[in-house]
Amino acid sequence: MRVEALDPITLDILWGRMIATVNEQAAALIRSSFTSIVRDAGDLSACVFDRRGRMVAQAVTGSPGHINSMAVGMAHIVKRFPVDTLSPGDVIITNDPWITVSQLHDITIATPVFHKGRVVALFGNCCHALDIGGRGLSADARSIFEEGLFLPILKLHDAGRPVEVVYEIIKANVRTPDEVLGDIHAQISANEVGARQLTAFLEEFGLDDIEAVSDAIIDRSERAMRAAIAALPNGSHAFTITIDGYQEPIELKTRVTIEDERIVVDYDGSSPGVDIGINVGFNYTVAYTTYGVKCAIAPEVPNNHGAFQAVLTMAPEGSILNAKSPAAVAGRHTVGHFLPSAIMGALSGLLPERVMAPGADSLWNTHISGFDARDGTPFSFTWFSTGGTGALQGQDGLSATSYPSGVAGVPVEIIEALTPLVVRQRALRQDSGGAGESRGGLGQVMEVEVRTRRPYLFSGLYERCRFSAPGLAGGLPGATGSVSASGDAQVQAKISSMVPPDSVLMLALPGGGGFGDPARRSREAIENDLVDGYISEKGALRDYGFRRD
Repeated sequence: MRVEALDPITLDILWGRMIATVNEQAAALIRSSFTSIVRDAGDLSACVFDRRGRMVAQAVTGSPGHINSMAVGMAHIVKRFPVDTLSPGDVIITNDPWITVSQLHDITIATPVFHKGRVVALFGNCCHALDIGGRGLSADARSIFEEGLFLPILKLHDAGRPVEVVYEIIKANVRTPDEVLGDIHAQISANEVGARQLTAFLEEFGLDDIEAVSDAIIDRSERAMRAAIAALPNGSHAFTITIDGYQEPIELKTRVTIEDERIVVDYDGSSPGVDIGINVGFNYTVAYTTYGVKCAIAPEVPNNHGAFQAVLTMAPEGSILNAKSPAAVAGRHTVGHFLPSAIMGALSGLLPERVMAPGADSLWNTHISGFDARDGTPFSFTWFSTGGTGALQGQDGLSATSYPSGVAGVPVEIIEALTPLVVRQRALRQDSGGAGESRGGLGQVMEVEVRTRRPYLFSGLYERCRFSAPGLAGGLPGATGSVSASGDAQVQAKISSMVPPDSVLMLALPGGGGFGDPARRSREAIENDLVDGYISEKGALRDYGFRRD
């Protein structure tokens, strides 16, 4: 098929097949995963790239931090291993935080696809490893060297033969080798599934490669994104979000400037980097910036290389959003997840009907490891929890829903089946959503105990425990979060603690900010909130001046 034969109808058919291919790739990874992080939480991404390393399509499942960071990272991979030097059966691995997903726990696997004797595409996927050695999933480290096993861009398989020394190094440096290596094999298999689907697709349509399709898709996406930006008036808009940080609060200063057909997002003035693991690699900053801009301005445009070209991201080197090696970055999401809300806050005056108030934003990652009381065996487990999202104009925020990461909360049944943990309570947190004409989404409360006879390690990468999610357009802030433990146990966000075996952990996740003046919320909506238990009688009177007759 020639380039000129790609009329709109044909291109739409080819595009649909491309999306089906990457969705099948992601489904294969989920089905074969060894961990709840991938299988149940969906902390993964799956994409297809052309010969030039440009992302063409992504699976519906996945986190923007993974997807958009990997889109940047593939250019580094094809520079290290040019496509014409690769062989059938090659598999490439890396978790370099400065070229992929900005955290050692996130392992990227890339596989070249051969058709008619040459590389025609690459499939890439990334998922969160259960363990990567080092200090585990916490912000305790002072440099990347403490955080775990660092894998530069390496061949994991060479012409179909496993590079055993790489496997041995991984196995020797992680606490849960069966699960980590199991998921790596699942990642390899998922790319193979995508490759088979793609080669069948090429044969069916008589294509030698995907370059013509890639050019058309990327070009149209870029033109659509630029057209959406050009429809807005030129100008500059600023917003600042303040978050807990560690010893000192962190300010994320954001200026969004519309310049004809492009947008410049500048984080100049944001807080400097810190000496614990909450720094953000610039590629992760770019990933959540492009996502935030797209959500506000052109959510309907396909997310690929073309959609990124009209957005320029800037952050001072050495700042919290442009950390340089060897900065510690394990908890980078506790900062990076706030960028879409900062962008929407900046655009709220220009596009009030399209933006969302800030919410809990950052995932709450909980890691517990110790020894099971039932048989004395060691265990290590990580799960994700979510607070409430911010409200929109005319729409309440979502409760206990992950935004912007898209990662799901792990069901209680899964947690209890895989670990000696017992979840005593998991419920929506009444009165935690910020009041407004549209109410912010609720956080949740969790009480967790561990069936163990020995002290266990607790690490919680949590945010918004001191600074709440602000509202927009007169909306009130959501409730802050908190973490505590029963008895004399001392726990705090971002720092690991050894906890006595009889302790019960108590998590109260933050709520989202409200949108619009609370006085404009309808009586019917307030009544429904009271009936559903989202707000209390006291909360209705305090926030809305509403008392039941």
